[in-house]
Amino acid sequence: MKHWLKATTAAVAGTAALGLASASAQAETLTIVSWGGAYTASQQKAYHDPYMEANPDVEIVNEDKSANGLAGVRAQVQAGNVTWDIVDMLEGPALTACAEGIIEPINHDEILADAPDGTPPSEDFVEGSLSECFIPEIVYATLFAYNKEAFPSGDYPSKVADVWDTDTYPGKRSLQKIPAGNMEWALMADGVPAGEVYDVLDTDEGIARAFKKLGELKGNTVWWTEGAQPPQLLADQEVSIATGYNGRFFNAQVVENQPFELMWDGQYFELDGWVIPKGKLTDRVKDYLHFATDTQRLADQAKYISYGPARKSSAPLVSTHAEAGIDMKPHMPTNPKNFENPIKKNAAWWADNGDEMSERFNAWLAR
Repeated sequence: MKHWLKATTAAVAGTAALGLASASAQAETLTIVSWGGAYTASQQKAYHDPYMEANPDVEIVNEDKSANGLAGVRAQVQAGNVTWDIVDMLEGPALTACAEGIIEPINHDEILADAPDGTPPSEDFVEGSLSECFIPEIVYATLFAYNKEAFPSGDYPSKVADVWDTDTYPGKRSLQKIPAGNMEWALMADGVPAGEVYDVLDTDEGIARAFKKLGELKGNTVWWTEGAQPPQLLADQEVSIATGYNGRFFNAQVVENQPFELMWDGQYFELDGWVIPKGKLTDRVKDYLHFATDTQRLADQAKYISYGPARKSSAPLVSTHAEAGIDMKPHMPTNPKNFENPIKKNAAWWADNGDEMSERFNAWLAR
């Protein structure tokens, strides 16, 4: 009987030990919120899979909810039940969330990896891209493209001012039906240097000047509202020049073999990156961010999608597309040749003035 009790006790103890071992072996979960589709797929391949391979005790779960990321973080923080660990967010909403105190401030040089040559993150990320609570991953651009077949003479537009020159470069234009971007380009076409457009827009005279210049194209413009429209309008030759997202134009050029060329002059670039909901800046989150935003990882993402890495040190490491096999460097917004005269969208300016500008823009369209 004593032997049986000893055996039973040992068996119970062994089962308990196995249970503890099993519990300790269970993966730690990181819930990461992003945009879904090809973009999340690029993050999975460049960031998540390598991180989980290096850390087999971690499981990354994707939630495709960034379209409502700001509202989601706000609701979770207010409810005191934050289930998201890391959220992919555009710069503008990130600034709003930071001002509301619902995301964590980031010490970039403490948390993130240095560049391979030792340059600290604060000097390695694209100038002006780091903000108090925001870690940029990618740069994407809205810019002008044209159909080469619309200009059989071989004289092609190359700068923003050429878009307004309908005598030399005939045909209709297609612009997004919003004020952001269009107002900055109008001022560039009117002679304002790219780096000074917000100084001019910050005055009543500058806003009037932008609308006046836009008026020169108003009767010759096809307005678009969805990202798929500009490449289609160019392909159908309904317009000769159009604004659009660099990723959409890349797909049309490379996958669909459309005779398009991109005009990088005045590219209107925006930032997309990581924010951390209040209370979630854990050691694990810090470790993931250190890994996923290092020079090599940001360069690796460009194998899967045509957005530029937000680190300057990543640009030389951009290689070929994982499937198409083409060199991705010429297609990056941050390629030095493409980044000679950009406009960085001033997210703070648009946060302060966006509603008023939209009202004025819609009233201008209706006239």
